[in-house]
Amino acid sequence: MKNQAIYREVAKLMMPFILMFAMYVQFHGDFGPGGGFQAGVILAVVYILYALVFGLGNARHVTPMTILRFMLAFGVLLYAGVGMVTMFMGGQFLDYNVLSHDPAHGQHLGVFLVELGVGISVAAAMITIFFVFSGQEH
Repeated sequence: MKNQAIYREVAKLMMPFILMFAMYVQFHGDFGPGGGFQAGVILAVVYILYALVFGLGNARHVTPMTILRFMLAFGVLLYAGVGMVTMFMGGQFLDYNVLSHDPAHGQHLGVFLVELGVGISVAAAMITIFFVFSGQEH
């Protein structure tokens, strides 16, 4: 019983730092190594750590499967939506240059939105896979 208290306290201390690192990787991804996929996996690690330490039931209560399904769809729609917007603005699919008056700003905005969509989808997919393997996918 004493070990569980230690695990919980260490997890409570570590989760904010892991979450902050995930956000750093997400928002720094268009300037350096990293991006949506890596940030999504790191974000899923925070959630999986929570589930392992505090119990699957508590984790299921925090994020029901309907929320995970919405996140999966929203990330993909955000990615595809950026591509569709660029086409409607006169460019090709995912031609970020047309998103702003300055092509550099358009590139930055486009990459940011696409990587955000990837991060959301990957995090939701990893969490869903964890719950399917744990037998708690309902």
